[in-house]
Amino acid sequence: MTDIVDVQTRSRMMSNIRSRNTKPEVSLRQTLHREGFRFRINVRGLPGSPDIVLPKWQTVVLVHGCFWHQHPGCSKATVPNTNTEFWSQKFEANRRRDVKVLEQLHALGWRTAIVWECAITPRMGEELVHQLGEFVRGAGGQHMEFGS
Repeated sequence: MTDIVDVQTRSRMMSNIRSRNTKPEVSLRQTLHREGFRFRINVRGLPGSPDIVLPKWQTVVLVHGCFWHQHPGCSKATVPNTNTEFWSQKFEANRRRDVKVLEQLHALGWRTAIVWECAITPRMGEELVHQLGEFVRGAGGQHMEFGS
């Protein structure tokens, strides 16, 4: 199947996709702040420049886009019909990098939480916020994922 837009238009569209301050990330940060959590964002001194760092609790929160990180079982985790070989390699490299970053963070003593984009909705459930808050405060081990 061919692309429905020309190469220049596709290039412009892809260059507009941000890796920081995405809507799901900002929404989650606002909710965490409202719940009383204070944090740093995009800390470059840590592996993977985590989206949200809560130093008081030695915890990082990574907000993963379902498409870019290929959330298993999610309807947003599709592979484009054009240039499938490129996209397969890209997604596999992303998955390998994600695993490596988690291992590095754990080796440094950080606890990690992954919040998938599909779990962050305009009416973010109190249950998600409660579970994430409990995890940050020390319940739930070294790693937890939140998402459908």
